[in-house]
Amino acid sequence: MVHERLGHAKYPVKPLGSVLSRVQYGSSALAKLDPPGVPILRMNNLKNDELVLDDLKYVELDEKQLELYKLYKGDLVFNRTNSKEKVGKCEVFEADGDWIFASYLIRLIANQDQVLPQFVADYLRSPVGRLQIDQLSRQIIGMTNINAEEIKVIKIPVPEKIEVQKALVDSMDKARADRRAKLAEADEALGGLDKYLMGGLGLVSSKDDDRSFFAVSAQEATGRFDPHFHLPSHRSNVAMLVNAGAVPLGSIIQFSNEVWKPAHHESATFRYIEISNVNPKTGEAIAEETMVAEAPSRARMVVRTNDIIVSLTRPHHGSIAQVNADLNGAVASTGFSILRGIDEQLVNRDYLWCVLRSRICLQQMLQRATGGNYPAITEAELGKVLVPLPKMSVQERIAAEALHRRALSSLLRSEAEVNWQSTKEWFEMQLLQASGS
Repeated sequence: MVHERLGHAKYPVKPLGSVLSRVQYGSSALAKLDPPGVPILRMNNLKNDELVLDDLKYVELDEKQLELYKLYKGDLVFNRTNSKEKVGKCEVFEADGDWIFASYLIRLIANQDQVLPQFVADYLRSPVGRLQIDQLSRQIIGMTNINAEEIKVIKIPVPEKIEVQKALVDSMDKARADRRAKLAEADEALGGLDKYLMGGLGLVSSKDDDRSFFAVSAQEATGRFDPHFHLPSHRSNVAMLVNAGAVPLGSIIQFSNEVWKPAHHESATFRYIEISNVNPKTGEAIAEETMVAEAPSRARMVVRTNDIIVSLTRPHHGSIAQVNADLNGAVASTGFSILRGIDEQLVNRDYLWCVLRSRICLQQMLQRATGGNYPAITEAELGKVLVPLPKMSVQERIAAEALHRRALSSLLRSEAEVNWQSTKEWFEMQLLQASGS
């Protein structure tokens, strides 16, 4: 099928390797969470047809190793192993500073007098580019893989005039900008929920108090002596909630301790939810099919429909999601707390999800967390987070607005992805003669 479609290409079809000056595997240096060192680009940074430079890890290398693996602007980074959908993700590196790339990535350096790096990346995500990646890759111990030699044989139509390539890339860049704008609109639909919730609860946040020097009486400092816990902004937030009659989270829910045991799992794979699988902007979670034989030691928490999962690591980022029926029976990382046994006589589930993701609760999670660069909260401390409980009619009204905004956000995201897919198909057809080819 690929041969038939490329047989009608408008431009000369070449092996990808013929327009590359270098194809190189990344570094296997051990990565760590925090500096010192240089950031290492990992396959998790290639997301949704873009390079996302967050959730960084660092490595320490000598000068020789740094020079060997250092990334430069215009380098292509290609994901060579993971799930079938993630293998083949390819992005152009454009960040400043010293970066290196990890061993699960391959660096492709384009001969820029023949081909633009972004043209290559756009082609590889087109339907015919994606089809070739799927055909060339193979399963090894439950993971999909493609190697450097296989990447080199991918067929690519190459307009000889760089101006033609640039015009196509410019059109794709416009589509990329439109997609980002639509996704930002989707985020905004949920982002404004916090202000609505505060109004619905009749609460008014106190002005930010960022004093570096403050006093706390010995009587007030029982239990916690760290200055961070007693910051004036934290104290005023808690005081506001106490005055509103808020109750501890632990009094209205139960924490689940249902444990998954890999040895008792009947199939070769399981669905795994790690912290990076929860979108902190939308509060939506996905699960990735993972080999039981390669199950991380943290994959232990069974989730059920209607559970709420709360990240205990950097909890103030808002990685808090409701478990829908599609995720029933999936396994979450022990980095989550699983809220179950919700007292529905006192609290609406959708309202609880909404309020936990609000500033007034996320600030408490940060307050009760410990650790500097990588703060984490214990389940016991999470249970002390104060939750305002207005009348059920108010909760239901807030929950209904939250559901409305989630539906709107989902619609906008769907539109963005449909338009983006159409643009990728358009890009391909500019290189082929007819839609039927």
